[in-house]
Amino acid sequence: MGELGLLTMPQVWRLLQVVEHELLLFAAFWFILGAIDELTIDVAWLWLRLTRRIVPDRRIVPDGPGNVDLSGPLAVLVPAWHEADVIGVMIAHTLRAWPQPALRLYVGCYRNDPDTIAAAMRGGMDGAGSDSRLRVVIHDALGPTTKADCLNRLYAALCADEARGGFAYAGIILHDAEDMVHPAALAEMDRALGEVEFVQLPVRPEPQRASPWVAGHYTDEFTEAHAKSLVVRDMLGAALPAAGVGCGFARGTLARLAQVRAGAGHHGPFAAECLTEDYELGLLVGRAGGRSRFLRLRDSNGELIATRAFFPATLDESVRQKTRWIHGIALQGWERLGWGGRAVDVWMALRDRRGPLIALVLAAAYGLFVVEGLLQVARLAGWTGYAPVEPALRHMLEFSFAALVWRATLRFGFTAHEYGLAEGLRAVLRIPVANLIAIMAGRRALTAYVRTLLGGKVHWDKTHHHDHPAARLSDPAR
Repeated sequence: MGELGLLTMPQVWRLLQVVEHELLLFAAFWFILGAIDELTIDVAWLWLRLTRRIVPDRRIVPDGPGNVDLSGPLAVLVPAWHEADVIGVMIAHTLRAWPQPALRLYVGCYRNDPDTIAAAMRGGMDGAGSDSRLRVVIHDALGPTTKADCLNRLYAALCADEARGGFAYAGIILHDAEDMVHPAALAEMDRALGEVEFVQLPVRPEPQRASPWVAGHYTDEFTEAHAKSLVVRDMLGAALPAAGVGCGFARGTLARLAQVRAGAGHHGPFAAECLTEDYELGLLVGRAGGRSRFLRLRDSNGELIATRAFFPATLDESVRQKTRWIHGIALQGWERLGWGGRAVDVWMALRDRRGPLIALVLAAAYGLFVVEGLLQVARLAGWTGYAPVEPALRHMLEFSFAALVWRATLRFGFTAHEYGLAEGLRAVLRIPVANLIAIMAGRRALTAYVRTLLGGKVHWDKTHHHDHPAARLSDPAR
């Protein structure tokens, strides 16, 4: 009764003390490195604000979207697989918000997905399927392949239209079936593409009353990233990753990337063998010497000119989505893109690829709660062992705690500024939820990556969408 295997219970408790000490050292060391990295971004952002290198929430007063002429024809590519619930609303809203005749909307469907094809052809309740600017493209492959493969099929259709019509698109914009576009976004991206080769607008996750914790944590992460981190990255001149939505590319840039890939035996500019082809594409523009811009603006009503969407509302869907991001960005990105480039780009690559390490460190930190709980039970049962914390480790823990308070304060501030005080307070309470999802996604991403190294096929493990923000405009109770 007093032994556990070959160890006595006091020996077990002392062993747990050693485990606790090592976990503390491991977690504190990596927390401090991460905190220094984030503090560097914070200081850079504050310096840019104080020196007015960036003007927060700069407002524009756009003309009516129908009165803004485009510099040339623009194509919007929308890949879709099992999106019958949202694609019609997306098409109708996009064509209504962007009425410019020089726009053409390419929607890619699969031949074994008849529901999505039918919904795209109808174009929502507005009957947008009859709009001459809509082009529904049916992939000859059975779906799903990968999002990039579907985009390459749309790109081929676009090239065929250019050849038949004797014209060339000025730019190509990427969106997803669940996106709600801002009326001023098209004209602003068109203006920016007259000066740079790649432009990215912010992404604004929409709050969901039915999922304030899981779906809500996306509002916190995207708001801070797209109000601070990407702003700093843009001002430092680092290559910008594409989010895959609300991003535009100069036509010639994609053509050159397609030529480079053709030389390696691939078809189209999008990497069909990659889970995060959008992220990779943005970086490749920078590596090729192209200029990029993160475009953060508000309209005359103070509304952020951004792409709005509902993000996953359940734990399983959120973990699957973030698994794909970590797998593609951190693991495939390391393998496919390496670590070359300028010092600022290497720094940003380290930030982008830290997902698996963050998952490991967070798992260690939460493991500490379990170990400490067991030791507290032992002390209540009469065990008197105690190991003092040495001064160096104590200072490390104090710094880590202060950094956590600072991070929570910034998370509150950025979220409250965009979504209101209540969401700002929830943002602090949602930190453990975000950490849990990160831990689960990191483990699954590593498993999935190892599977591909052993010959497994990369497939489109996409999130399914059942509601669209534009549908809420006419029915707020939904």
